[in-house]
Amino acid sequence: MVKIYILLLLVLGESIFAQEIHSSVSTYYENKTFKDSTQKKDGVVYGVGADLHHNGSELKLAYEEGYTNTKQPPLPENLETKKIFLKYAYRFDKNFDLHINYISIEDNLAETDGGSVGGGGFTYYFNKKAAVNITQYFTDYAAFNVFQSDLRIDYKSKVEKVKMHFSLITKYINIEDENPKSNFTKYAESDYATTGIKLHSHYDSYHFGMGAYFGRRAFAVMNDGFKVQHYAMEFDRTYAIGAGKTLSDFVVRFQYIYQRAKELPAQNEKDVDVQNLRFIANYKF
Repeated sequence: MVKIYILLLLVLGESIFAQEIHSSVSTYYENKTFKDSTQKKDGVVYGVGADLHHNGSELKLAYEEGYTNTKQPPLPENLETKKIFLKYAYRFDKNFDLHINYISIEDNLAETDGGSVGGGGFTYYFNKKAAVNITQYFTDYAAFNVFQSDLRIDYKSKVEKVKMHFSLITKYINIEDENPKSNFTKYAESDYATTGIKLHSHYDSYHFGMGAYFGRRAFAVMNDGFKVQHYAMEFDRTYAIGAGKTLSDFVVRFQYIYQRAKELPAQNEKDVDVQNLRFIANYKF
């Protein structure tokens, strides 16, 4: 609860004493289903966040809670998670910015409970159309650590009235175990590399997006530091599609995300299909 109060003070303090430009507050809801999982059935995620701008500074934060119905046995009870995400960025000039990230994880079942993620990096803007972003993450769990390096190349384009934003992403993940080896990582690889591509476009007040990741990954930080996969699942496919609309100062979006994974500790012979329906609402001010 103390962490929640700190986040609220940050939001209120920034709102009162700063003059935000293009800032927003948001809320989101996710509905997840798991097919062929030995542990999970379905679940929901609720989240709130803010994206605050003042001069060259940007403070972005989110708090989310998740509830998942589990199979009992093998699990003793249903799953509950709480996560805090934080990112601060400062734009020095038209070509360069620096950013830092932080994530905290609470989980009533997993051995990754109490884990935290720290990160930092920079973006270099070649011009108004092209940019490159490099971010390094360090995830600290009680039984193991994860080092992740992200490289993202962005390119913006416009075809008549349609604006488009392309992103090409590469993630390299290295897992380092304590001794003895964790049950979560004993069947995982020590190194992973995965590549993703994203497209976001908008025409007038309509938005459209899609993305895909290829290559295996485990314990990855995703979504620019606002998602973390802290379970022992090895993903090898991710596909996403979404659409939205701007309504005055509000933006509403719907997303569908499909992922395929292996459950590592259980050594489940079947692939687990994870389907996620997500609704996001933003209010800009």
